[in-house]
Amino acid sequence: MRDRCHSKAAIPLTVVLFLLGQASLSATPADQLGKVHFPTTCSSAIAPTIEKGVALLHSFQYKESEQTFTEAATREPKCAIAHWGKAMALYHQLWDFPVKGTLKEGRKEIDEARKVHSVSPREKGFIAAAAAFFRKKSKLSHADRTKAYSAALEEFYAENPGDSEIASFYALSLVSLADEDVDATGNLQKAIAILNPLLEKFPDHPGVAHYLIHAADRPELASQGLEAARRYAEIAPESSHALHMPSHIFVRLGLWQDSITSNLAARGSAAHAAEMRMAESHYQTHAMDFLNYSYLQSGQETKAREVIADEENVVGAGEESKARQAAELSSRTALELHRWTEAAALPVPEVRLVAREPAYHARALGKAHLGDVAGARADLEKLKEIWAAEEGEDRKLDYPVSHEKHTSSVEVWILFAEGKHDEALQEMRAIADRQDSKGIDSLAIPAREMLADMLLELKRPADALAEYKVALKNSPNRFDSLLGAARAAEASGDSSAAQSFYEQLAAVCPAAADRPELAEVKTYLARK
Repeated sequence: MRDRCHSKAAIPLTVVLFLLGQASLSATPADQLGKVHFPTTCSSAIAPTIEKGVALLHSFQYKESEQTFTEAATREPKCAIAHWGKAMALYHQLWDFPVKGTLKEGRKEIDEARKVHSVSPREKGFIAAAAAFFRKKSKLSHADRTKAYSAALEEFYAENPGDSEIASFYALSLVSLADEDVDATGNLQKAIAILNPLLEKFPDHPGVAHYLIHAADRPELASQGLEAARRYAEIAPESSHALHMPSHIFVRLGLWQDSITSNLAARGSAAHAAEMRMAESHYQTHAMDFLNYSYLQSGQETKAREVIADEENVVGAGEESKARQAAELSSRTALELHRWTEAAALPVPEVRLVAREPAYHARALGKAHLGDVAGARADLEKLKEIWAAEEGEDRKLDYPVSHEKHTSSVEVWILFAEGKHDEALQEMRAIADRQDSKGIDSLAIPAREMLADMLLELKRPADALAEYKVALKNSPNRFDSLLGAARAAEASGDSSAAQSFYEQLAAVCPAAADRPELAEVKTYLARK
């Protein structure tokens, strides 16, 4: 575990120096986006433009990709694949699903592509797959459209198994199916099986590395994405998303400094892209989200709070967006640090209702830990109102709404505060078991860790230690799980385990780490 603190940096120095020089550039060099081979029947004059658009598509730089394909279509209106590219830039796989107007716009571009008859069988295959997704059937669910798209690509891939472009887009469609909860584990493993040999054969292909990271972004699969994570930033250093994506694997594996390095580079690159009007502000805020979390897990409270303050400087973000992002990170920071008084007193931002959830969540948990049950229940009622509004929004956007109701961790902590300990433990264990089965957001506080916290508070350290160990298996090197495990081991008389966990916690924190709990760690280790 100690070696992880000194692991190879995610972003090489040459890449960082490259980024620092980007302010003087007005165009994206194609060779800084990775290498794609995308032959078409369009003229050789726009071939580099098409390949640049595809490379941008592979790195989810959708706005710049659409701009690039639009340039190609303007220069050569009869270039079918340019219209395909414009349509595909509207399908933000794994992020959000196209609304009805966007589907119509994509269908229009695909229709333009299909009007061109002098195309190759390969081009026809890509266009046919996109047509399956964008087809005019309003009753199709998100999953139905994704299944149709993936099925078309599966057939296309079977006919052309050695084509890196077809294979990578097909693999991404499998990850998209998993995201729609269609045989999630099976489709992720299938995607990994397709992408792994491609990474060896096409080491500079942006889509192969990118999609392998997404396919492996679960606790039990994360180690299978580490090689791709190490490569991706070097493959496409001009893409801020490519600089950020490795941190999805680094966070899953508890490689905090690697994640910090990745997201510092991604934030700078994304800010530059926003200044050039080639990307939206969310590329910056997403990197900052991971940066704040990684600073907290490596014991760097001051730096974690600096990220919150820096939300005010996000290029291209509106005032409401800045307030929403700052409130979300403030809520996480208070909870991760167990600053219950701070959490209970967090202001609710003046933003739309559903964006207030993090603040009310933190307030309710803070009050429950402080024994203010009435206050916690009042905030819980606001949360229920927000959850209902979220369901309403999901229905409007045709997102599936689960009718299966589960007790939330907020409700469980309120039960615990009311002295209903057995019921609280049972409910928290049920949440933890669901998370273990379905997977957990990599930036969330695991319910398994919270279950262990409850057991430790109830002076059941041996039971708590068992749960912390499971939590650490699923979310390695989390600060609070390591600290909790060390405390539980010490309280249960297992000095060897306590020593090991305190050492692991010290190892993942740099010398400048300033979380107050580290004084306890140093004191314990100094005695041994």
